Amino acid sequence: MLALARNQFILISLFSMSLLQGCQLVTLKEDRLSSSLNNKTDNILTNQQLSSASQHLLLMVNETGASCLSQLENCIAKLRSNETLDSEQIYAAASELYLARALGADQHHECKKDLTQQLSKLPPTKMKLCLDQQLADFDLSLRYSYVYLFKSEQPPESRLFDLRQGQVRTFYNVALSRLITTSYTRFNFQQLPESLMLGASQYNFDYQYYPALEHAAIEKLQSSYNLNFSGLNVINRQEGIGSEFVLVKKPKVQGINQRFILDPEHYYQDKANPNIHEARYLSISATAAPSAGSNIDETLSLKAPLNITLYNPYQYKTADINSRTYTLTANYSVPYGLWLSENKLGKSGYWTLLNKEDNLRMPHIFMLEPYQPNKKVIVMIHGLASSPETWISLTNNIMGDQKLRDNYQVWQVFYSTNMPIFESRFQINALLKQAFAAVQPNTPSAKDAVLIGHSMGGIISRLLVSDADISAQAIPLMNYEQNMQLQRNPIIRERFVFKPIQPISRAIFIAAPHHGTAYADRWFTNLAKKMVVLPLSFLNDVNVQIPNSNNSTAGLVKTGPADLSQKSRFMLLTSNVLPSSSVPYHSIMGNQAKSHLIDQMSDGIVPYQSSHLDGAVSEKVITGGHSIHESPDAILELRRILREHLEQNKSANNQ
Repeated sequence: MLALARNQFILISLFSMSLLQGCQLVTLKEDRLSSSLNNKTDNILTNQQLSSASQHLLLMVNETGASCLSQLENCIAKLRSNETLDSEQIYAAASELYLARALGADQHHECKKDLTQQLSKLPPTKMKLCLDQQLADFDLSLRYSYVYLFKSEQPPESRLFDLRQGQVRTFYNVALSRLITTSYTRFNFQQLPESLMLGASQYNFDYQYYPALEHAAIEKLQSSYNLNFSGLNVINRQEGIGSEFVLVKKPKVQGINQRFILDPEHYYQDKANPNIHEARYLSISATAAPSAGSNIDETLSLKAPLNITLYNPYQYKTADINSRTYTLTANYSVPYGLWLSENKLGKSGYWTLLNKEDNLRMPHIFMLEPYQPNKKVIVMIHGLASSPETWISLTNNIMGDQKLRDNYQVWQVFYSTNMPIFESRFQINALLKQAFAAVQPNTPSAKDAVLIGHSMGGIISRLLVSDADISAQAIPLMNYEQNMQLQRNPIIRERFVFKPIQPISRAIFIAAPHHGTAYADRWFTNLAKKMVVLPLSFLNDVNVQIPNSNNSTAGLVKTGPADLSQKSRFMLLTSNVLPSSSVPYHSIMGNQAKSHLIDQMSDGIVPYQSSHLDGAVSEKVITGGHSIHESPDAILELRRILREHLEQNKSANNQ
């Protein structure tokens, strides 16, 4: 009996303990760090679910995300009427909720198809209704996020490390970005407007920090926040307040002159040269705020108009909002990447060798950002069968280096590499002189430019900064027809007279075969050279009898690849021409040989002895092949030289 009683007591005790444990509501659970971080940071933009902060706030008024979104206006009113809830958290949640509904329209079965129509088509009625609702929601999301960020009792800097503030800043940025791009889709405007009515909301556009946009004809306008490119290793951005865009301007309506022009300086002396291209792919940063003095109720009730201020991020790093200064969101890489991806320059570079690219009869200059008088110019010249695409890594690195980005602007030359190098140098020389003649005098852009050339472009660059007249040696090597043409057109003699281009004051040669390369005379390159065709218009102007004639009859007219031969007449005349003593120069070359002996080093195409120039300020040999300019070591060396150039000129100007 005693044992039975003891067993009953134990069972009752265990049962009682289980009941007590069943009432335990909180137990310890340790999540993975990644799960904890995701729970803290996830929101409607990262996980297509409301943030935990918004969900918690809705729980306080007996709502869920789904129930609130189904009757959003009533739900927001319910939140705002509850005096026990923190107003700042209501503003933050409302911003996310309106953004969630706006983004949900992208997936709505009735709107999705219409929202993805071509922008060039006039939106149908159903699409207008979808876009109008989206715009209304983006508008309210923007207004609520603005109030949370800038009109709360706590100033933004007091909650600098607050997770919620970071989330709402992103809501603000995305809402503004989508509001502008959706407006462009909805109204199909051809240029950015002065003002815009979105239902009961008025928006005014301010161009004082980007006047070039005020009357710019738009070909394309889209957010750059989520654009990426396979050829760019990194997208260079500046995180901050505001939205980032890329605007593509329509090209100027000009017939492209496809014929060869013997004397471009004279031809274009009284008219614009269509081969000098101002930047069409523009980076834009934008902020939105009501007029000074607008209170919270006016902002949220749509009575206060919002002013959208547009900034050139290459000039302006900060924005003033509500009497305080904040770092501005910016994207420096996307316009460049979009330009390269849409224009397929690499393919054009190859086609020029076969004379299949009509638009490259004459060289072109592309300015990668709107002209800035307060920045020095970097000119880049590519090599054989190449294009400005070859400079992707270097250009993107310059954009990612704040000191270089703030002090340099990049111009890239695109030319047909099938042309004789004498001709390419002459034409590029004329083009650069015309481009520099248009910059503002007595500004940083008008002095101390840097010239960078790779391979054949390095040879051209050397002759662009040289001071020599080799016409006395060159003219006797002309054939009869070329001599007759020289008598009729004395400008031909200028092909053999070199003068340093002002204002270039430093040059960098990369893997340049200054003394030629035996690679140009191998059987497979000789076979390839036979496929290279010169433009007929050029042949007619220099009056050559037979395009593929031998040295005795071709005179000085050979194709670019043929000129690279160590045995060519071009090399005979130019290989010993050094840059002017007034222009410091640097050499960078690759070496893929397993030797550091001078007579054995080579990048696989150009030997060290051909790339080496006496008198260089610096010479850097990097392990690698002919495309050494794409390597991290070469880019770091180039950045070092460019920074040194800035410091030396700064010191010289202070003396």
